[in-house]
Amino acid sequence: MSNPRNGDTKPPCLPRNGLVKIPTQPNGLGSASITKGTPAVKNRLCQPSSVPAILSPALAHRSDLPIPSLASPLSLATLASVSSPPGASLVGLNASEGSEQPSPERLLGSSSERQLAVDEKILNRLFWYFSACEKCVLAQVCKAWRRVLYQPKFWVGLTPVLHTKELYNILPGGEKEFVSLQGFAVRGFDGFCLVGVSDLDICEFIDNYPLSKKGVKSMSLKRSTITDAGLEVMLEQMQGVVRLELSGCNDFTEAGLWSSLNARITALSVSDCINVADDAIAAISQLLPNLTELNLQAYHVTDTALAYFTAKQGYTTHTLRLNSCWEITNHGVVNMVHSLPNLSVLSLSGCSKVTDDGVELVAENLRKLRSLDLSWCPRITDMALEYIACDLHKLEELVLDRCVRITDTGLSYLSTMSSLRSLYLRWCCQVQDFGLKHLLGMGSLRLLSLAGCPLLTTTGLSGLVQLQELEELELTNCPGATPELFKYFSQHLPCCMVIE
Repeated sequence: MSNPRNGDTKPPCLPRNGLVKIPTQPNGLGSASITKGTPAVKNRLCQPSSVPAILSPALAHRSDLPIPSLASPLSLATLASVSSPPGASLVGLNASEGSEQPSPERLLGSSSERQLAVDEKILNRLFWYFSACEKCVLAQVCKAWRRVLYQPKFWVGLTPVLHTKELYNILPGGEKEFVSLQGFAVRGFDGFCLVGVSDLDICEFIDNYPLSKKGVKSMSLKRSTITDAGLEVMLEQMQGVVRLELSGCNDFTEAGLWSSLNARITALSVSDCINVADDAIAAISQLLPNLTELNLQAYHVTDTALAYFTAKQGYTTHTLRLNSCWEITNHGVVNMVHSLPNLSVLSLSGCSKVTDDGVELVAENLRKLRSLDLSWCPRITDMALEYIACDLHKLEELVLDRCVRITDTGLSYLSTMSSLRSLYLRWCCQVQDFGLKHLLGMGSLRLLSLAGCPLLTTTGLSGLVQLQELEELELTNCPGATPELFKYFSQHLPCCMVIE
């Protein structure tokens, strides 16, 4: 754990998907990880801890906290560096009674320091400043810290990721024993991601996780061998699941969806599952009347599937992501805009057959859109951007990555959009300095990505300092981004995070 005061290096930045790796543990859960669903948290987690000492300056002046003494505060980094005994577990398995566990009381000299290190009021406030990875480490320092940190409020929005090998302990005789998941239950996790599991593994999980029957709201299965029978058992037993993700699961069929999908599911994500085609969409449309969000990556889905949605779903569904659905054409877009008129989030990323005419249909019929993703649509031109600027007055996010036919003219259309807050132009190879000038008057912009744009120069990029409200600027793989430019941005855009 980093401590900027003593010169330690800061913790490594988390990947953009928020994956947090947990240190290896002897209980068989060494590779378990916790993932955060909100990409925006990346900015906070990539920074050093803002409170390196036992008490932050902000809390030191709070009169309602019992603070015996602040003469020699103990560094959290010092305590967290104490290695856990062999019986200690990051996920809440109890340490063996005979093992001796280091505690702040043994490391601190004065009684005031000891009281400060275990004061629950202070710890309850202090631990909010740490990332999920750091909390996992801090929970191993002593039982008092674990008791505070294992409160569900510190883990809201986090999803544990468990691989098959982490679900079992190997006993001396070679038999496998399913691990205890009590530590997860104490922290109140209501969502899990299981990787590489089989039907039997899922049944074991249901039997061993105390909250599985009613308390789990979200389940994600990735690269798993779940069959139709396993899917049916899981959704029948886990009555609380309302969000379901199936990714890289090639052993269930469309028949399994017909037999297992339940009307309580409101969000469904299916990607890289080879048996998913038009009939699967028919099952989704008929069995999930309360569907609010559908994420679909299916190479065999055609225009016909987008006509299956019912009037009920047209009222409830607000998010539709069709990623790499290569067979979808403008005819499918016609079916979609008439079936789902209330969409606020739409992705056609990788739908390479959609053209400007399809975008015109979207702009004319889906006036409530706040986010539109047209990345990897090579047939999109400046004309599509004109349709967007004219009709989508509520649009806040526009993704145009790899739209290689977009030029400076298209950016001139976008400059009229007063609501646009996030604009992604990664690898738009025809965008030049002149196009950037059109963006300089967009006071609403908070995020701008120009990664990989080869024609942008240092001179053109330097003009972006006029966007004083900008919070994030991405310039990776941009030839015009020089060390001198980054220094210039640090001086003139002090509140903007510039990604090199």
